[in-house]
Amino acid sequence: MAAIALGIPAVRRRDADVPSTAGRPEVPGLVDRFGRVAHDLRISITSACSLRCTYCMPAEGLPVIPRDELLSAAEIGRLVGVAVRDLGVREVRFTGGEPLTRGDLVEIVRRSAEAAPGTPLALTTNGIGLDKRAEALRDAGLTRVNVSLDTLDREHFARLTRRDRLPAVLAGIAGAHRAGLGPLKVNAVLMRETLHDAPALLEWAIEHGCRLRFIEQMPLDADEAWRREHMVDAGELLAVLGARFALTAVGREDPAAPAEEWLVDGGPATVGVIASVTRPFCGACDRTRLTAEGSVRSCLFGDDETDLRGLLRAGAGDDEIADVWRAAMWAKKAGHGIDDVDFVRPVRTMGGIGG
Repeated sequence: MAAIALGIPAVRRRDADVPSTAGRPEVPGLVDRFGRVAHDLRISITSACSLRCTYCMPAEGLPVIPRDELLSAAEIGRLVGVAVRDLGVREVRFTGGEPLTRGDLVEIVRRSAEAAPGTPLALTTNGIGLDKRAEALRDAGLTRVNVSLDTLDREHFARLTRRDRLPAVLAGIAGAHRAGLGPLKVNAVLMRETLHDAPALLEWAIEHGCRLRFIEQMPLDADEAWRREHMVDAGELLAVLGARFALTAVGREDPAAPAEEWLVDGGPATVGVIASVTRPFCGACDRTRLTAEGSVRSCLFGDDETDLRGLLRAGAGDDEIADVWRAAMWAKKAGHGIDDVDFVRPVRTMGGIGG
């Protein structure tokens, strides 16, 4: 079953037609047909991970991508330069799988920082091993980190991630704080078995100077166990948190930000909720994505991918790469379509796309 769920979508290669740009305005940025402009680049750099979270990975992990099919550090740096210099990208985030499994992560960050000086560079990670590499990543140009942590209950953590590694995650968060990689955000996926751990996690996050954001589980799990009627939604979470804390809605700090914010007990601390399923924010989406193999993915839920790695390795210039990237984003869908009767899960799962 996993092999079927983890297939790779058909990718538009250099010798195939890239998406049509009919009607596209002559602007340099990554505009789509609905007037959205992508400023936020997410780059998956691996499908490997040190955990096996049930909402993301199969128990056996994702298929290993051959090293020569992954974008190299130099190729990633070059694409970051094109994105920022030519396409209007303002922030870059490295995701996975788990980015810390790549031995050349520091070089990836360094080359990206050199290619796009002053651009915020972030990392989404499970935190395992981060304490040992945080300072080197900071010195290479990393700005901040998001750490995935769904519960502080060690037994619940081990069951959800299929690994007993909670102490290592907490050590990674402490190491990021010491290195000054902030503001440090903690991402927690809402799961039925950890819902009642949420108040303790929020209290801990406030005490440790972390900005906590809860995320509704999306139909991107490798086991295809997600069901709309079984998921924990934002309303249920807020009821559980509201039993311990006074929550005051403040909305989004930025229309394109995925998280709606609430003041906790009058502030200044806040908690965020990313309600991708029940309160979708597709209409303001400002993201563009690159897979670990170097394909543009315009939407988390869209299987259309446009190959840039082939262009890089065939000697294409930056202008040609930028034009193909623009065309790929012009074809972006209006939304994820989870509520549509004809909704089909994407072929890639979350671990193969990046958060």
